[in-house]
Amino acid sequence: MERQRQIIDWLQQLQPGRDFSLAPASADASFRRYFRVRYGDGRTLIVMDAPPGREDCRPWLHVQQLFAATGAHVPEVLAQDAERGFLLLSDLGGTTYLAVLQADPGRARTLYEDAATALIRIQAASRPGVLPEYDRALLLRELMLFPDWYVAKHLGIDMNAAQRNVMERAFERILAVNLDEPRVFVHRDYHSRNLMLLDGEDGNNPGIIDFQDAVYGPLSYDLVSLFKDAYIEWDEEQTLDWLVRYWEKARKTGLPVRADFGEFHRDYEWMGVQRHIKVLGIFARLCHRDGKEAYLKDMPLVMKYLRHAADRYRELGPFLKLLDELEGRQEEVGYTF
Repeated sequence: MERQRQIIDWLQQLQPGRDFSLAPASADASFRRYFRVRYGDGRTLIVMDAPPGREDCRPWLHVQQLFAATGAHVPEVLAQDAERGFLLLSDLGGTTYLAVLQADPGRARTLYEDAATALIRIQAASRPGVLPEYDRALLLRELMLFPDWYVAKHLGIDMNAAQRNVMERAFERILAVNLDEPRVFVHRDYHSRNLMLLDGEDGNNPGIIDFQDAVYGPLSYDLVSLFKDAYIEWDEEQTLDWLVRYWEKARKTGLPVRADFGEFHRDYEWMGVQRHIKVLGIFARLCHRDGKEAYLKDMPLVMKYLRHAADRYRELGPFLKLLDELEGRQEEVGYTF
C-alpha cells in the first residue's frame, strides 16, 4: 500500500487538482505492477511500478525508444521518475491477443499477420552493440533452469551422472545451432499475453508490451514465442503457413533469414527446444519460489512442443529418452506414501 500511496502523490504532483482513480491493471512474472489511472473525462493512462532494488525501469525505457522508432506500437512515455521506479504511460487497453483468440479463433490469421509485420519492422532496425547480447552464457543460464527448477524442485529428482551427461550433451548441441543463427533484436516474450488488440486503429496492431528483457540474438526466437505459444495452441499446419508467410516477407525486406526454408525451419525448431526447456524451468520457479501456481497448467503444452521437436531430430533422441525417464520417475514418486 505504501507504493500505491507514493504513486498517488506522484500523480497529484504531475497534475495538481485533477481528479482520478487508481486500480490494478495487471502484474507480470516479475515484481513489476501496473495500475490504470482513470480520469473524470474517461481518459485512462497506465502507471508502471518497478520497485527499486527489485526492478530497474531503465532497460524498459531504452527498448521503448528503440522499438518506437521502428513504427511498432509500444506505450508512449508521458512522465517518468526512474529513481523511484514510476513511469506514466499511454494505455494500450486491456484486451490481449490471447483473450481475443480464445473467444474468436477466426481472427487468428489477421492478428498473426499483423504481429509478424510488426516483428519484421523491429528486426529490420537491428544492429549490434545496442542491446545486451543473447550469447552462449545467457542461453546456457536459461537452459540450466530446467535441471535446477523443473527436475530438482518440481519433479523432486536428483539426476545421476549418466543422466546429467545426456542432458549436457544435448544442451551443447542445442546451443551450437542457436548460436549459428543470424542475429537481430529479440523481444524475448513476443506472445499472445504481451500483444494487445487495438481495435479501430488499422495498421497499429498489435500493441506491444513487456519488452524490457530485449536482447540481440537468434532471429527465430520471437517466432517461436509467437507461433509455439505456451498459452494457446495451433495446428502445426497452420503455424507452418504463418511461418512461410513471415519468411517470404522477411526475405523481401532484406532480413538475414536463411535462403532455404528447410534450414530456416530447422533453426526455428531448435530455437524452440531451447525456449521450451527454459520455460519449463521458469514456470517451475514461478510456482515453487514465487507461489504462482497458475503457471503449472501451462506446462503440458510446453512439454508437448519440446517432445515433438526432440522426436523429430535424431540428435535429440537421447534427450527425449531422458525426458521419458524423468516423467516415469515422477509417476512412481506420486504413488509413494
